[in-house]
Amino acid sequence: MNLLIKIGSPIVILALGFGAFFLLDLAKPEPEKKTEPPRPLSVYIEPAERRDISLRVKTGGEVRSRTAVNIVSQVAGRIVSVSAEFTEGGNVTPGVSFVEIDDRDYQLALSSAEASVAEAEVGVQEAVAQADVARKQLRNAKNASPLALKLPQVAQAYARLKAAQAILQRAELDLDRTKIALPFTGRISEKMVGIGQYVGPGTMIGQAFATDVVQIRLPLTDTQLASLGLPIGFVAVESNKIPVELTAVVAGKIQSWQGHLTRLDASIDSTTRTLFGLVEVQDPYGTNSSQHAMPLAVGLYVNAEIFGRQISNATVIPRQALRAGDNVFVLNDQQRLEIRNVTVVHSTETEAVIGTGVQPHERVIISSIRNPIPGMNLTPLTEVRESVATRGEV
Repeated sequence: MNLLIKIGSPIVILALGFGAFFLLDLAKPEPEKKTEPPRPLSVYIEPAERRDISLRVKTGGEVRSRTAVNIVSQVAGRIVSVSAEFTEGGNVTPGVSFVEIDDRDYQLALSSAEASVAEAEVGVQEAVAQADVARKQLRNAKNASPLALKLPQVAQAYARLKAAQAILQRAELDLDRTKIALPFTGRISEKMVGIGQYVGPGTMIGQAFATDVVQIRLPLTDTQLASLGLPIGFVAVESNKIPVELTAVVAGKIQSWQGHLTRLDASIDSTTRTLFGLVEVQDPYGTNSSQHAMPLAVGLYVNAEIFGRQISNATVIPRQALRAGDNVFVLNDQQRLEIRNVTVVHSTETEAVIGTGVQPHERVIISSIRNPIPGMNLTPLTEVRESVATRGEV
């Protein structure tokens, strides 16, 4: 009996405890339930603007000289003189020689040619005199042959004189070619020979480029071509050259130069599907150097901004408002989201020009929205800021 009491007492106590807990749980009051509507997402907005705008196309390319040549010897000989300017970066002056080849052989050839011309001139005089004597002697003869009148001998003498004069001109030309010069102002880009070296006809002794004009070929997409408003194959005249601003970082500073778009290619590159435009800068090493007196050096890569066509009353939105697939998020008057597909006329890093899809003064959303759903409720942050400022909570 005592054993049953010892075993059953704890079981009874636990049962009573669970029963009391269950009764108390049933008797507790129900918690008050509150239903709150979903909180609208706050977004930043900007109004679409209507204004006149000048389209600008941004691209880039490498600076090249309009004239670049290989300097080649036209005669054979040993180099006996080299100018101090005949080095990489040296100045080229029109008509001033920078390399001279030993000309003694050519001086001798010139003297020999001059002697041949003198001899041929004497031969002409003799032939003419003999022909004059024959003509007088045969003045009464009928049907005198040209040979009897010495006419072929005169023609032969003149031919020998002409050949001797040609040899003389060739000798003078070869002598002149022993002094190597260029017909333009420029710079030496590569030196390949030195004093004492023997060169032959066709030996390349260096490379040079002119500094009067440099060119930049700029790739243009179809959209950029539309922004320029120019036809394929466009060639500018003095009155309609398109201004181009060129920039690059040189010597730790942003340098800028002014050029002009002078023409567009007449064909599209089949590999890149782009069209190339040609920009020219006059006197890039002189008057048209940058604001920091930096020349527009050949080989430099520059960024180009081309001034395109003008658009009146254009609809302009921030570039951040333009989404993938040319979509724009618009906040309507009911503070709800509308997703519009728009036509983009032109875009830059900061703004986009819209053709259709958005009207001026409509509120476009520049904030990112995760999982956007048309019609979702939104709160513009600009209006929140205005209400906070009205309450003085700045």
